[in-house]
Amino acid sequence: MGRHNVEKIGGTSMNDYQAVRDNIIFKPATEGDLYQRVFVVSAYGGLTDLLLENKKTGQPGVFGLFASSINDTGWQEALLKLRQRVYQINTELFGEGPLLDKANAFITARLDSSAQCLTDLQRLCRHGHFALDMHLDTVREMLASIGEAHSAWNMAHLLERDGVNACFVDLTGWQTEEHHSLDERVTEAFKTIDLAKQLPVVTGYAHSEDGLMSTFNRGYSEMTFSRIAVLTEASEAVIHKEFHLSTADPRMVGEDNAVPIGRTNYDVADQLANLGMEAIHPKAAKGLRQNDIPLRVKNTFEPEHTGTLITGDYVSRTPRVEIIAGCKSIYALEIFDQDMAGMLDRYDSHFLKLINQYKAHIVAKDINANTITHYLSTNLKVIKRIRRALGEAFPEAEMNQRKVAIVSTIGSDMQISGILAKAVGVLADEKINVLALHQSMRQVDIQFVVDENDYQPAIKALHSSLIEIDDHGRALCLAS
Repeated sequence: MGRHNVEKIGGTSMNDYQAVRDNIIFKPATEGDLYQRVFVVSAYGGLTDLLLENKKTGQPGVFGLFASSINDTGWQEALLKLRQRVYQINTELFGEGPLLDKANAFITARLDSSAQCLTDLQRLCRHGHFALDMHLDTVREMLASIGEAHSAWNMAHLLERDGVNACFVDLTGWQTEEHHSLDERVTEAFKTIDLAKQLPVVTGYAHSEDGLMSTFNRGYSEMTFSRIAVLTEASEAVIHKEFHLSTADPRMVGEDNAVPIGRTNYDVADQLANLGMEAIHPKAAKGLRQNDIPLRVKNTFEPEHTGTLITGDYVSRTPRVEIIAGCKSIYALEIFDQDMAGMLDRYDSHFLKLINQYKAHIVAKDINANTITHYLSTNLKVIKRIRRALGEAFPEAEMNQRKVAIVSTIGSDMQISGILAKAVGVLADEKINVLALHQSMRQVDIQFVVDENDYQPAIKALHSSLIEIDDHGRALCLAS
Protein backbone atom coordinates (compact mmCIF):
# COMPACT_ATOMS: atom_id res chain seq x y z
CA MET A 1 0.00 0.00 0.00
CA GLY A 2 1.41 3.39 -0.98
CA ARG A 3 1.48 6.47 1.21
CA HIS A 4 -0.35 8.62 -1.31
CA ASN A 5 -4.04 9.46 -1.74
CA VAL A 6 -6.02 9.49 -4.97
CA GLU A 7 -8.65 12.25 -4.89
CA LYS A 8 -11.55 13.09 -7.21
CA ILE A 9 -13.04 16.56 -7.56
CA GLY A 10 -16.63 16.86 -8.77
CA GLY A 11 -17.84 19.25 -11.46
CA THR A 12 -19.61 21.71 -9.17
CA SER A 13 -16.51 22.02 -7.01
CA MET A 14 -14.35 22.50 -10.11
CA ASN A 15 -16.38 25.61 -10.94
CA ASP A 16 -14.76 27.33 -7.94
CA TYR A 17 -11.00 27.14 -8.52
CA GLN A 18 -10.11 29.30 -5.53
CA ALA A 19 -12.03 27.01 -3.17
CA VAL A 20 -10.41 23.94 -4.75
CA ARG A 21 -6.94 25.45 -4.40
CA ASP A 22 -7.33 26.78 -0.87
CA ASN A 23 -9.59 24.07 0.63
CA ILE A 24 -8.28 20.96 -1.11
CA ILE A 25 -4.83 21.45 -2.61
CA PHE A 26 -3.41 23.50 0.27
CA LYS A 27 -5.34 21.54 2.95
CA PRO A 28 -4.75 17.79 2.50
CA ALA A 29 -7.67 15.51 3.44
CA THR A 30 -5.36 13.52 5.73
CA GLU A 31 -2.09 14.39 7.41
CA GLY A 32 0.68 14.87 4.86
CA ASP A 33 2.47 17.36 2.68
CA LEU A 34 1.35 19.09 -0.48
CA TYR A 35 2.35 16.14 -2.66
CA GLN A 36 1.80 12.36 -2.42
CA ARG A 37 -1.62 12.97 -3.98
CA VAL A 38 -3.22 12.35 -7.37
CA PHE A 39 -6.20 14.45 -8.48
CA VAL A 40 -8.79 13.11 -10.91
CA VAL A 41 -11.08 15.89 -12.10
CA SER A 42 -14.54 16.04 -13.64
CA ALA A 43 -15.56 18.52 -16.32
CA TYR A 44 -16.78 21.88 -15.09
CA GLY A 45 -20.37 21.72 -13.87
CA GLY A 46 -22.82 21.85 -16.79
CA LEU A 47 -20.28 21.26 -19.58
CA THR A 48 -20.94 17.55 -20.01
CA ASP A 49 -24.64 18.41 -20.25
CA LEU A 50 -23.80 20.70 -23.18
CA LEU A 51 -21.55 18.06 -24.75
CA LEU A 52 -23.91 15.08 -24.37
CA GLU A 53 -27.35 15.76 -22.88
CA ASN A 54 -28.74 17.27 -19.70
CA LYS A 55 -28.42 14.60 -17.03
CA LYS A 56 -31.68 15.59 -15.31
CA THR A 57 -33.98 16.77 -18.10
CA GLY A 58 -32.61 14.78 -21.03
CA GLN A 59 -32.37 17.95 -23.18
CA PRO A 60 -29.93 17.07 -25.98
CA GLY A 61 -26.48 18.61 -26.21
CA VAL A 62 -24.05 18.30 -29.11
CA PHE A 63 -24.16 14.50 -29.05
CA GLY A 64 -27.94 14.24 -28.64
CA LEU A 65 -28.56 16.56 -31.58
CA PHE A 66 -25.97 14.88 -33.78
CA ALA A 67 -27.39 11.42 -33.05
CA SER A 68 -31.00 12.41 -33.76
CA SER A 69 -30.71 13.40 -37.42
CA ILE A 70 -28.38 12.67 -40.30
CA ASN A 71 -29.17 15.94 -42.11
CA ASP A 72 -29.79 18.34 -39.23
CA THR A 73 -27.23 21.03 -38.35
CA GLY A 74 -28.57 21.70 -34.86
CA TRP A 75 -25.47 20.09 -33.34
CA GLN A 76 -23.33 22.83 -34.91
CA GLU A 77 -25.33 25.49 -33.10
CA ALA A 78 -24.97 23.52 -29.87
CA LEU A 79 -21.21 23.29 -30.44
CA LEU A 80 -21.03 27.06 -30.91
CA LYS A 81 -22.88 27.53 -27.61
CA LEU A 82 -20.40 25.15 -25.98
CA ARG A 83 -17.43 27.11 -27.39
CA GLN A 84 -18.79 30.35 -25.97
CA ARG A 85 -19.20 28.75 -22.54
CA VAL A 86 -15.70 27.25 -22.63
CA TYR A 87 -14.08 30.57 -23.53
CA GLN A 88 -16.12 32.31 -20.81
CA ILE A 89 -14.83 29.82 -18.22
CA ASN A 90 -11.26 30.32 -19.40
CA THR A 91 -11.52 34.11 -19.20
CA GLU A 92 -12.93 33.91 -15.67
CA LEU A 93 -10.09 31.62 -14.58
CA PHE A 94 -7.06 33.12 -16.32
CA GLY A 95 -7.93 36.75 -16.98
CA GLU A 96 -6.26 38.42 -19.94
CA GLY A 97 -2.74 37.40 -20.89
CA PRO A 98 -0.54 34.70 -22.45
CA LEU A 99 -1.89 31.89 -20.23
CA LEU A 100 -5.45 32.59 -21.40
CA ASP A 101 -4.27 32.46 -25.01
CA LYS A 102 -2.56 29.13 -24.33
CA ALA A 103 -5.67 27.72 -22.61
CA ASN A 104 -7.93 28.82 -25.46
CA ALA A 105 -5.55 27.35 -28.04
CA PHE A 106 -5.58 23.96 -26.27
CA ILE A 107 -9.35 23.61 -26.11
CA THR A 108 -9.91 25.19 -29.55
CA ALA A 109 -7.75 22.48 -31.14
CA ARG A 110 -9.95 19.77 -29.60
CA LEU A 111 -13.21 21.48 -30.48
CA ASP A 112 -12.10 22.09 -34.07
CA SER A 113 -10.94 18.50 -34.48
CA SER A 114 -14.23 17.18 -33.07
CA ALA A 115 -16.30 19.43 -35.32
CA GLN A 116 -14.37 18.18 -38.36
CA CYS A 117 -14.90 14.54 -37.30
CA LEU A 118 -18.65 15.06 -36.90
CA THR A 119 -18.95 16.86 -40.23
CA ASP A 120 -17.05 14.12 -42.05
CA LEU A 121 -19.04 11.35 -40.35
CA GLN A 122 -22.35 13.04 -41.11
CA ARG A 123 -21.40 13.37 -44.77
CA LEU A 124 -20.21 9.75 -44.93
CA CYS A 125 -23.39 8.37 -43.35
CA ARG A 126 -25.58 10.01 -45.97
CA HIS A 127 -24.45 7.16 -48.19
CA GLY A 128 -26.46 3.98 -47.83
CA HIS A 129 -23.50 1.74 -47.01
CA PHE A 130 -22.68 3.53 -43.75
CA ALA A 131 -24.94 3.53 -40.69
CA LEU A 132 -24.62 6.35 -38.15
CA ASP A 133 -25.75 4.13 -35.27
CA MET A 134 -22.61 2.02 -35.62
CA HIS A 135 -20.42 5.03 -34.76
CA LEU A 136 -22.43 6.77 -32.04
CA ASP A 137 -20.70 5.11 -29.08
CA THR A 138 -17.35 6.34 -30.38
CA VAL A 139 -18.73 9.84 -30.98
CA ARG A 140 -20.12 9.95 -27.43
CA GLU A 141 -16.75 8.96 -25.96
CA MET A 142 -14.90 11.54 -28.07
CA LEU A 143 -17.20 14.38 -27.02
CA ALA A 144 -17.22 13.37 -23.34
CA SER A 145 -13.41 13.46 -23.23
CA ILE A 146 -13.33 17.16 -24.15
CA GLY A 147 -14.85 18.28 -20.84
CA GLU A 148 -12.33 16.51 -18.63
CA ALA A 149 -9.36 17.46 -20.83
CA HIS A 150 -10.43 21.09 -20.54
CA SER A 151 -10.75 21.11 -16.74
CA ALA A 152 -7.61 19.04 -16.08
CA TRP A 153 -5.41 21.14 -18.39
CA ASN A 154 -6.72 24.33 -16.81
CA MET A 155 -6.26 23.17 -13.23
CA ALA A 156 -2.72 21.87 -13.80
CA HIS A 157 -1.63 25.18 -15.32
CA LEU A 158 -3.43 27.31 -12.72
CA LEU A 159 -1.72 25.38 -9.92
CA GLU A 160 1.61 25.72 -11.69
CA ARG A 161 1.00 29.47 -11.86
CA ASP A 162 0.29 29.43 -8.12
CA GLY A 163 3.53 27.73 -7.17
CA VAL A 164 2.59 24.03 -7.24
CA ASN A 165 4.60 21.54 -9.31
CA ALA A 166 1.48 20.19 -11.01
CA CYS A 167 1.44 18.12 -14.20
CA PHE A 168 -1.36 17.48 -16.68
CA VAL A 169 -2.02 13.75 -17.19
CA ASP A 170 -4.12 13.16 -20.30
CA LEU A 171 -5.77 9.73 -20.33
CA THR A 172 -8.21 10.63 -23.13
CA GLY A 173 -6.12 8.96 -25.83
CA TRP A 174 -6.77 11.97 -28.05
CA GLN A 175 -5.89 11.15 -31.69
CA THR A 176 -3.97 8.08 -30.56
CA GLU A 177 -3.44 5.25 -33.00
CA GLU A 178 -3.07 2.68 -30.21
CA HIS A 179 -5.91 1.16 -28.21
CA HIS A 180 -5.17 -0.02 -24.68
CA SER A 181 -7.15 -1.35 -21.78
CA LEU A 182 -7.93 1.12 -19.01
CA ASP A 183 -5.37 -0.50 -16.70
CA GLU A 184 -2.65 -0.37 -19.36
CA ARG A 185 -3.34 3.31 -20.08
CA VAL A 186 -3.19 4.23 -16.39
CA THR A 187 -0.03 2.19 -15.73
CA GLU A 188 1.75 3.73 -18.72
CA ALA A 189 0.79 7.27 -17.69
CA PHE A 190 2.13 6.92 -14.14
CA LYS A 191 5.42 5.19 -15.00
CA THR A 192 7.46 8.40 -15.01
CA ILE A 193 5.59 10.45 -12.37
CA ASP A 194 7.32 11.07 -9.03
CA LEU A 195 4.47 11.52 -6.53
CA ALA A 196 6.89 12.87 -3.93
CA LYS A 197 7.64 15.90 -6.12
CA GLN A 198 4.79 16.18 -8.62
CA LEU A 199 1.05 16.71 -8.27
CA PRO A 200 -0.71 14.94 -11.17
CA VAL A 201 -4.01 16.40 -12.38
CA VAL A 202 -5.68 13.62 -14.35
CA THR A 203 -8.57 13.63 -16.81
CA GLY A 204 -11.67 11.93 -15.38
CA TYR A 205 -12.31 10.42 -18.79
CA ALA A 206 -9.89 7.68 -19.88
CA HIS A 207 -9.93 6.09 -23.31
CA SER A 208 -9.96 2.30 -23.32
CA GLU A 209 -10.46 -0.34 -25.98
CA ASP A 210 -13.71 -1.46 -24.33
CA GLY A 211 -15.14 2.06 -23.90
CA LEU A 212 -15.93 3.31 -20.40
CA MET A 213 -19.22 4.96 -21.32
CA SER A 214 -20.80 1.79 -22.65
CA THR A 215 -20.68 0.37 -19.11
CA PHE A 216 -20.61 3.38 -16.79
CA ASN A 217 -22.23 6.14 -18.89
CA ARG A 218 -21.84 9.39 -16.92
CA GLY A 219 -20.12 7.55 -14.05
CA TYR A 220 -16.95 7.01 -16.10
CA SER A 221 -14.80 9.43 -14.08
CA GLU A 222 -15.44 7.40 -10.92
CA MET A 223 -14.13 4.27 -12.64
CA THR A 224 -11.00 6.13 -13.75
CA PHE A 225 -10.54 7.37 -10.18
CA SER A 226 -11.03 3.88 -8.74
CA ARG A 227 -8.60 2.13 -11.11
CA ILE A 228 -5.90 4.73 -10.48
CA ALA A 229 -6.30 4.20 -6.72
CA VAL A 230 -6.09 0.41 -7.12
CA LEU A 231 -3.22 0.31 -9.62
CA THR A 232 -1.08 2.83 -7.73
CA GLU A 233 -1.93 1.11 -4.41
CA ALA A 234 -3.27 4.26 -2.75
CA SER A 235 -3.63 4.41 1.02
CA GLU A 236 -6.97 6.24 0.71
CA ALA A 237 -9.39 7.38 -1.98
CA VAL A 238 -11.09 10.75 -1.48
CA ILE A 239 -14.06 12.31 -3.29
CA HIS A 240 -14.64 16.04 -2.92
CA LYS A 241 -18.25 17.13 -3.41
CA GLU A 242 -20.20 20.32 -2.80
CA PHE A 243 -22.11 18.71 0.08
CA HIS A 244 -21.67 16.31 2.99
CA LEU A 245 -22.94 12.74 2.93
CA SER A 246 -25.66 13.39 5.50
CA THR A 247 -28.50 11.60 7.26
CA ALA A 248 -30.90 13.20 4.74
CA ASP A 249 -31.08 16.08 2.30
CA PRO A 250 -30.86 19.21 4.49
CA ARG A 251 -33.20 21.03 2.12
CA MET A 252 -35.94 18.55 2.99
CA VAL A 253 -35.47 17.96 6.71
CA GLY A 254 -33.85 21.26 7.70
CA GLU A 255 -30.21 22.31 8.04
CA ASP A 256 -30.30 21.79 11.82
CA ASN A 257 -31.72 18.28 11.60
CA ALA A 258 -29.54 16.65 8.94
CA VAL A 259 -26.05 15.81 10.17
CA PRO A 260 -23.00 14.53 8.28
CA ILE A 261 -22.30 10.81 8.66
CA GLY A 262 -18.89 10.02 10.11
CA ARG A 263 -18.61 6.35 9.12
CA THR A 264 -20.45 3.85 6.94
CA ASN A 265 -19.68 0.96 4.60
CA TYR A 266 -19.67 0.16 0.89
CA ASP A 267 -22.98 -1.71 1.21
CA VAL A 268 -24.69 1.55 2.21
CA ALA A 269 -22.91 3.38 -0.64
CA ASP A 270 -24.36 0.84 -3.08
CA GLN A 271 -27.90 1.47 -1.82
CA LEU A 272 -27.44 5.21 -2.30
CA ALA A 273 -26.14 4.64 -5.82
CA ASN A 274 -29.22 2.59 -6.66
CA LEU A 275 -31.35 5.60 -5.72
CA GLY A 276 -29.28 7.90 -7.93
CA MET A 277 -27.61 9.62 -4.97
CA GLU A 278 -24.30 7.94 -5.41
CA ALA A 279 -21.19 8.61 -3.41
CA ILE A 280 -19.49 6.37 -5.99
CA HIS A 281 -20.58 4.04 -8.81
CA PRO A 282 -20.96 0.49 -7.41
CA LYS A 283 -18.56 -0.99 -9.96
CA ALA A 284 -15.98 1.65 -9.11
CA ALA A 285 -16.48 0.95 -5.42
CA LYS A 286 -15.91 -2.76 -6.03
CA GLY A 287 -12.21 -2.31 -6.80
CA LEU A 288 -11.65 -0.15 -3.72
CA ARG A 289 -13.52 -2.62 -1.54
CA GLN A 290 -11.65 -5.67 -2.84
CA ASN A 291 -8.30 -3.97 -2.28
CA ASP A 292 -9.18 -2.66 1.21
CA ILE A 293 -8.84 0.97 0.15
CA PRO A 294 -11.03 3.22 2.31
CA LEU A 295 -13.08 5.93 0.60
CA ARG A 296 -13.55 9.35 2.19
CA VAL A 297 -16.27 11.75 1.00
CA LYS A 298 -15.53 15.39 1.88
CA ASN A 299 -17.27 18.73 1.41
CA THR A 300 -15.09 21.06 -0.66
CA PHE A 301 -16.44 24.09 1.13
CA GLU A 302 -15.90 22.78 4.68
CA PRO A 303 -12.28 21.61 4.56
CA GLU A 304 -11.85 21.25 8.32
CA HIS A 305 -14.54 18.55 8.47
CA THR A 306 -13.11 15.03 8.17
CA GLY A 307 -16.06 13.92 6.01
CA THR A 308 -17.49 10.42 5.76
CA LEU A 309 -15.15 7.41 5.85
CA ILE A 310 -16.46 4.41 3.91
CA THR A 311 -14.88 0.98 4.45
CA GLY A 312 -15.82 -2.59 3.70
CA ASP A 313 -15.92 -3.85 7.26
CA TYR A 314 -17.70 -1.04 9.14
CA VAL A 315 -20.87 -1.91 11.06
CA SER A 316 -22.53 0.53 13.43
CA ARG A 317 -21.97 -0.26 17.12
CA THR A 318 -25.69 -0.48 17.70
CA PRO A 319 -28.36 -1.30 15.10
CA ARG A 320 -29.73 1.92 13.68
CA VAL A 321 -30.93 3.78 10.60
CA GLU A 322 -28.14 5.96 9.21
CA ILE A 323 -29.70 7.65 6.20
CA ILE A 324 -33.14 8.50 4.82
CA ALA A 325 -32.86 8.87 1.04
CA GLY A 326 -35.02 8.41 -2.02
CA CYS A 327 -35.86 9.38 -5.55
CA LYS A 328 -38.81 10.94 -7.35
CA SER A 329 -40.09 10.57 -10.92
CA ILE A 330 -40.03 6.79 -10.76
CA TYR A 331 -42.37 4.90 -13.09
CA ALA A 332 -44.04 1.77 -11.74
CA LEU A 333 -44.64 -0.34 -14.85
CA GLU A 334 -46.85 -3.35 -14.14
CA ILE A 335 -47.75 -6.34 -16.32
CA PHE A 336 -50.54 -8.72 -15.26
CA ASP A 337 -51.46 -11.94 -17.05
CA GLN A 338 -53.50 -14.86 -15.74
CA ASP A 339 -51.28 -17.17 -17.81
CA MET A 340 -48.15 -15.92 -16.00
CA ALA A 341 -48.56 -18.33 -13.08
CA GLY A 342 -45.91 -21.00 -13.44
CA MET A 343 -44.29 -19.12 -16.33
CA LEU A 344 -42.74 -16.14 -14.54
CA ASP A 345 -39.32 -16.68 -16.09
CA ARG A 346 -40.66 -16.21 -19.63
CA TYR A 347 -42.36 -12.93 -18.81
CA ASP A 348 -39.63 -11.56 -16.58
CA SER A 349 -36.75 -12.37 -18.93
CA HIS A 350 -38.51 -10.55 -21.77
CA PHE A 351 -39.34 -7.61 -19.49
CA LEU A 352 -35.69 -7.36 -18.39
CA LYS A 353 -34.45 -7.61 -21.96
CA LEU A 354 -36.57 -4.60 -22.95
CA ILE A 355 -35.44 -2.60 -19.91
CA ASN A 356 -31.81 -3.23 -20.85
CA GLN A 357 -32.48 -2.48 -24.50
CA TYR A 358 -33.92 0.94 -23.68
CA LYS A 359 -31.34 1.62 -20.93
CA ALA A 360 -33.82 2.20 -18.11
CA HIS A 361 -32.52 1.87 -14.55
CA ILE A 362 -34.28 -0.57 -12.21
CA VAL A 363 -34.66 0.82 -8.69
CA ALA A 364 -36.92 -1.93 -7.31
CA LYS A 365 -39.07 -4.84 -8.41
CA ASP A 366 -42.19 -6.77 -7.28
CA ILE A 367 -43.27 -10.26 -8.34
CA ASN A 368 -46.23 -12.41 -7.39
CA ALA A 369 -47.96 -15.33 -9.11
CA ASN A 370 -49.35 -13.38 -12.05
CA THR A 371 -47.91 -9.85 -11.83
CA ILE A 372 -44.49 -8.26 -12.34
CA THR A 373 -43.83 -4.62 -11.49
CA HIS A 374 -40.57 -2.85 -12.23
CA TYR A 375 -39.87 0.55 -10.68
CA LEU A 376 -37.87 2.37 -13.33
CA SER A 377 -35.86 5.56 -13.32
CA THR A 378 -36.28 6.83 -16.88
CA ASN A 379 -38.46 9.16 -18.94
CA LEU A 380 -42.01 8.74 -20.23
CA LYS A 381 -40.88 8.15 -23.83
CA VAL A 382 -38.88 5.07 -22.76
CA ILE A 383 -41.78 3.80 -20.64
CA LYS A 384 -44.11 4.03 -23.62
CA ARG A 385 -41.65 2.11 -25.80
CA ILE A 386 -41.22 -0.67 -23.24
CA ARG A 387 -44.97 -0.87 -22.71
CA ARG A 388 -45.64 -1.05 -26.45
CA ALA A 389 -43.08 -3.84 -26.90
CA LEU A 390 -44.51 -5.77 -23.94
CA GLY A 391 -47.99 -5.49 -25.46
CA GLU A 392 -46.74 -6.93 -28.73
CA ALA A 393 -45.07 -9.84 -26.94
CA PHE A 394 -48.00 -10.55 -24.60
CA PRO A 395 -51.17 -9.29 -26.32
CA GLU A 396 -53.55 -10.68 -23.67
CA ALA A 397 -51.70 -9.13 -20.74
CA GLU A 398 -52.94 -6.05 -18.87
CA MET A 399 -50.48 -3.25 -18.27
CA ASN A 400 -50.52 -0.25 -15.95
CA GLN A 401 -48.09 2.52 -15.22
CA ARG A 402 -47.95 5.05 -12.43
CA LYS A 403 -45.54 7.78 -11.44
CA VAL A 404 -44.34 7.23 -7.86
CA ALA A 405 -41.52 8.02 -5.45
CA ILE A 406 -39.32 5.67 -3.45
CA VAL A 407 -38.14 6.54 0.04
CA SER A 408 -35.55 4.33 1.70
CA THR A 409 -34.23 3.86 5.22
CA ILE A 410 -30.59 2.74 4.99
CA GLY A 411 -28.04 1.55 7.54
CA SER A 412 -25.02 -0.72 7.92
CA ASP A 413 -27.00 -2.73 10.50
CA MET A 414 -30.77 -2.35 10.73
CA GLN A 415 -31.56 -5.62 12.49
CA ILE A 416 -33.92 -3.90 14.90
CA SER A 417 -36.98 -5.76 16.11
CA GLY A 418 -40.10 -3.89 15.00
CA ILE A 419 -38.31 -1.35 12.78
CA LEU A 420 -40.54 -2.15 9.79
CA ALA A 421 -43.73 -1.78 11.83
CA LYS A 422 -42.45 1.45 13.37
CA ALA A 423 -41.58 2.95 9.98
CA VAL A 424 -44.96 2.04 8.45
CA GLY A 425 -46.66 3.45 11.52
CA VAL A 426 -44.78 6.73 11.18
CA LEU A 427 -45.99 7.08 7.59
CA ALA A 428 -49.54 6.12 8.54
CA ASP A 429 -49.56 8.81 11.24
CA GLU A 430 -48.80 11.35 8.50
CA LYS A 431 -51.62 9.96 6.34
CA ILE A 432 -49.07 8.68 3.80
CA ASN A 433 -50.24 5.57 1.99
CA VAL A 434 -47.55 2.94 1.34
CA LEU A 435 -48.17 1.58 -2.17
CA ALA A 436 -45.51 -1.14 -1.87
CA LEU A 437 -42.49 -1.92 0.28
CA HIS A 438 -39.32 -3.99 0.01
CA GLN A 439 -37.00 -5.34 2.69
CA SER A 440 -34.27 -7.91 2.04
CA MET A 441 -32.79 -10.40 4.49
CA ARG A 442 -29.51 -8.48 4.31
CA GLN A 443 -31.15 -5.84 6.55
CA VAL A 444 -29.41 -2.80 5.07
CA ASP A 445 -32.41 -0.97 3.65
CA ILE A 446 -36.20 -0.79 3.53
CA GLN A 447 -37.82 0.81 0.48
CA PHE A 448 -41.27 2.44 0.65
CA VAL A 449 -43.13 3.18 -2.57
CA VAL A 450 -45.36 6.22 -2.09
CA ASP A 451 -47.26 8.70 -4.21
CA GLU A 452 -44.93 11.29 -5.70
CA ASN A 453 -46.67 14.09 -3.78
CA ASP A 454 -45.81 12.32 -0.52
CA TYR A 455 -42.06 12.19 -1.23
CA GLN A 456 -40.84 15.06 0.96
CA PRO A 457 -43.35 14.49 3.79
CA ALA A 458 -42.24 10.83 3.92
CA ILE A 459 -38.55 11.82 4.07
CA LYS A 460 -39.22 14.29 6.87
CA ALA A 461 -41.43 11.95 8.88
CA LEU A 462 -39.01 9.01 8.73
CA HIS A 463 -35.99 11.17 9.49
CA SER A 464 -37.69 12.81 12.46
CA SER A 465 -38.79 9.50 13.97
CA LEU A 466 -35.92 7.17 13.09
CA ILE A 467 -32.81 9.35 13.15
CA GLU A 468 -33.30 12.60 15.03
CA ILE A 469 -32.69 12.29 18.76
CA ASP A 470 -35.06 12.76 21.68
CA ASP A 471 -34.60 15.00 24.72
CA HIS A 472 -32.38 12.37 26.35
CA GLY A 473 -29.97 12.24 23.38
CA ARG A 474 -31.02 8.76 22.31
CA ALA A 475 -31.57 7.90 18.69
CA LEU A 476 -35.21 6.84 18.49
CA CYS A 477 -34.39 4.03 16.07
CA LEU A 478 -32.25 2.15 18.61
CA ALA A 479 -33.65 -0.98 20.16
CA SER A 480 -35.28 -0.05 23.43
